[in-house]
Amino acid sequence: MANHKSAKKRIKTNEKARLRNRRYMIKLRTALRTFREASSKDEAQGLLNDNVALLDSLAGKGIIHKNRAARTKSRMYHKIAKMS
Repeated sequence: MANHKSAKKRIKTNEKARLRNRRYMIKLRTALRTFREASSKDEAQGLLNDNVALLDSLAGKGIIHKNRAARTKSRMYHKIAKMS
């Protein structure tokens, strides 16, 4: 348990950030799952634009690493290219 006032404040701040990041990660996982389950190329293309914006936003906020965002976007683009 924290003994210093600043450490106690930090515990509260970390908990708020953890809950906020958790909310974003759940939103991201749902978006990626919806993209993977898309049946047509048009549907996947529409979801791609939303997911790219979400990934860029999360990478900018530091919630996910920028390389993870780039890797995920690359995989989505490859999946779109494979669809006929």
